[in-house]
Amino acid sequence: MNKLTAAPTRQAIPTTTGTPIVSKQALVRRFAPLLVLVALGLCIGALNHDFFDPMNLSRIAVGAAIPLTIALGAAFVIQLGSIDLSAEGIVAVAAIAVSMLVENSYNDNHFGLWVLAVAIAAGAVLGLVNGVLHVFLRIPSFITTLAIGFVATGIGTAWLSGNTIRVSDPSLRAIAITRYLGLPLSVWIAVLVLGVAWFIYKHTLLGRHTLAIGGGEDLARLSGVRISRVRMAVFSLAGAFYGVAGILAVAQYGQGHARIADGQLFVAITAIVVGGTSLAGGNGSPMNTLIGTLIVVVLGNGMVLLGVPPYVQQGIQGVLIIAAVTLALNRSRRRIVK
Repeated sequence: MNKLTAAPTRQAIPTTTGTPIVSKQALVRRFAPLLVLVALGLCIGALNHDFFDPMNLSRIAVGAAIPLTIALGAAFVIQLGSIDLSAEGIVAVAAIAVSMLVENSYNDNHFGLWVLAVAIAAGAVLGLVNGVLHVFLRIPSFITTLAIGFVATGIGTAWLSGNTIRVSDPSLRAIAITRYLGLPLSVWIAVLVLGVAWFIYKHTLLGRHTLAIGGGEDLARLSGVRISRVRMAVFSLAGAFYGVAGILAVAQYGQGHARIADGQLFVAITAIVVGGTSLAGGNGSPMNTLIGTLIVVVLGNGMVLLGVPPYVQQGIQGVLIIAAVTLALNRSRRRIVK
């Protein structure tokens, strides 16, 4: 199997000495999300000095932990040129599985923190189901994942008969309460997940082949990439990330139910495209996803500090994702979004 690397995203201009230089346009595209994040923070901070308060910055970090974990998983699928709309349902199933196996108000189970592996495994299995249906039945990814998301949410609702499980396990709740260097353990778990995503993206065949498929599936196939295996592995990997998000959600909210992740998919997809990842596939990185997540969370936090009504906040977020998708499509210069 040939090792493929992603097509370069920077435009190189040859010089008389033979050494390529990076064009100004490419540099702007590369650093635009980071510049937007810095400018957004400075603008909000100038209007409300509480923005830079350490407690508020901690709230931003906590608010970013769950959507970042979801976005990191979904970003791998988008790099393939596909889309995963099952995140909310898979997070719900993982959250309910954890809630029912630790100390709770629903039953007498108390199996300890080893059940966290159950949540991750449940997410990975549901993600694998996404990949298998998508690959072998040749169903478009957005249809497959949307259906699995509904199925997962339905399973969670039927499982609890629409009820909510209150979680009282002190070890699990400590994930959201225990602080290191001023930040909850949940934030450090999200940072660990970011590190795992970066390692997969930068140092594994799966990461390279994912970008290769998104950049050109026919070329990747001719180069020896096993397209079906990579697609199924990526969907399963995304599901595992959603499982971690389910754990963080239970720890943060102290409960588990079928609607625990409502609204998180929109935030995650917005974060991915705002960070500069094209929906056409073939580009993007975990650091892009981190910056995009922070942009979305900082914007939401700033609107709260500035007293913007909730319905206006939703409108602004909608405009943000339309603008981000437009810029991403222009960047990729693709005529078709898979």
